[in-house]
Amino acid sequence: MAGDLPFESPLVKLREKIQELEQFGNEKGIDFSDEIARLEERYKQLEEEIYSNISPSEKMYLSRLHQRPTSLDLISLIFDDFIELHGDRLYGDDLAIVGGLAKLDGIPVTVIGQQRGKDTKDNIARFFGSAHPEGFRKGLRLMQQADKFKRPIITFIDTKGAYPGSAAEERGQAEAIARNLREMSLLRVPVICVVIGEGGSGGALALAVGNRVLMLEHAIYSAISPNGAASILWKDASRADEAATAMKITADDLLEMEVIEEIITEPRGGAHNDYQFTADEIKKALLTHLKELSVMNSDELLEDRYLKFRKIGKFAHANQPSQEAPLIHTNNGKDDALNAESEET
Repeated sequence: MAGDLPFESPLVKLREKIQELEQFGNEKGIDFSDEIARLEERYKQLEEEIYSNISPSEKMYLSRLHQRPTSLDLISLIFDDFIELHGDRLYGDDLAIVGGLAKLDGIPVTVIGQQRGKDTKDNIARFFGSAHPEGFRKGLRLMQQADKFKRPIITFIDTKGAYPGSAAEERGQAEAIARNLREMSLLRVPVICVVIGEGGSGGALALAVGNRVLMLEHAIYSAISPNGAASILWKDASRADEAATAMKITADDLLEMEVIEEIITEPRGGAHNDYQFTADEIKKALLTHLKELSVMNSDELLEDRYLKFRKIGKFAHANQPSQEAPLIHTNNGKDDALNAESEET
């Protein structure tokens, strides 16, 4: 059902017209069934046109929608016997990161996710899903425990980035993220990462060094938020929509560049419209990739993970023409943006 997003407003208005016509017919005893049927057909056509052509900037808003399922929502629908574990054994318990033990179709796993709040109070407690160092260290503690007991690791990524406050910096934010990157690359068990909403900056990458990285259809994944990129490139955060298009942050873009391995289908209009459908599709993808990874021994898993990241981007030696821009974002996007700015001035 169409909701709060700007690009859905034509659907909202048409649905209101249908409801008004139905109400008026009921009150006056007039049969408007033919007119309502035509409007319902038009609604379906308009819905297909809108949802089959969602732009990168529209996906940015869709990925941030507060009604989208959170990590805990999906954990409850996908896994059995989830036991949440708390604390990093160094400082405290960061509620922006949740994790623990669970079973995936009877298979013992460790699951870790970034958790946004469901309301204002919950968002404040969870720092809107932006973890402090103790959150990343809690995640690492759980991953090392999984490595010790040979349990596969599944992570859910949904954050605008690591918490940027002074307290986080004082407690070693950069070191905590860097340590996660290093230690995750050395884990000797299968690691599957799923971007379920917005995967932003190092806060996302700190849980995303896996053998397989998957994305929901309308999720985004980037080294910096479009708002931040617009502020840097044009000194104007309001040009975030423009930056979102240039940055190649959608699942389709990242699959084409081999940053991710699979796009997971969402229900029409987005994951918020049907939590169970979304959870079922994620579970199906997890089982498929876990089956592929389970036949590898520890050395093969390490090599597989190394090659997965080693192949991202292409480079050229000195005095040779460059083949392709590296990593997630292409230089073309930045060049186009700078050229556009120079033409305006």
